Amino acid sequence: MDNAKLGGMIAVANIRGSMYAPNLSGKVYFIRAPGGTRVIVNISGLPAYKPAEGENGQPVGPFGFHLHEKSCELGDLRNPYAECGGHYNPDNQPHGNHAGDFPVLFSNDGKAEMSFYTNRFSVDEIVGRSVIIHQNPDDYRTQPSGNSGKRIGQGNIEWLR
Repeated sequence: MDNAKLGGMIAVANIRGSMYAPNLSGKVYFIRAPGGTRVIVNISGLPAYKPAEGENGQPVGPFGFHLHEKSCELGDLRNPYAECGGHYNPDNQPHGNHAGDFPVLFSNDGKAEMSFYTNRFSVDEIVGRSVIIHQNPDDYRTQPSGNSGKRIGQGNIEWLR
């Protein structure tokens, strides 16, 4: 159905992978709901889990998953999607309580599906921002971004057409 007929209720981020996860793809839908937003996630091509190596190593997966401040393009290959800025944080909260802090993505044979509700933003407030998938799990405490590693995938949020 045409989103215009739905009154601008649904936005989508079309996820694509960086060079760190070139097969990564999927969609994240943001649907207007009473008092907030329902988020529906369908991702494939996530890298295989790898346990942390060494004393200070990070595992690959579960994957940090965040709403970031701005839309952007791939940019610098050494630091992909850097121009998307930090986590969306309109209330100036410490990390772990940003409006853009989402649950981590758990991969099952490269696929992750989930849905959740948030009252931290409306769909209208996030169109023009982006979704980022990180290589490592978010620890929800390291400031300012949870020590979640490389940005392996991204999608700009636009109204569903």
